Amino acid sequence: MRINLTKKDLVNLIYMQVGFSKQITENLVEEFFSIIVSNLCKKQTIKISKFGTFLTRTKNSRVGRNPKTKEEKEISKRNVVLFKPSKEFKELLNNSLNNAT
Repeated sequence: MRINLTKKDLVNLIYMQVGFSKQITENLVEEFFSIIVSNLCKKQTIKISKFGTFLTRTKNSRVGRNPKTKEEKEISKRNVVLFKPSKEFKELLNNSLNNAT
């Protein structure tokens, strides 16, 4: 079962815990995401302690194939965002999965 956490859900969760108005909480969340996006656009690495690192990487162009038609097509050069979870984040995730079973 797949459950998505939307930006609205995130704002509500923070609003309930912090106690700021919803407008202030929404502005905080928006500003947080815009800082991440603007720094990634400048090709800067973003490291959030005990969470992980966001970075960009350039992928070269390559030839891809449509699995159904076997038609070859060039996939253009592009930038992609990578996320590397921290050691603490991985341990927390694995411990919570082990405790849930």
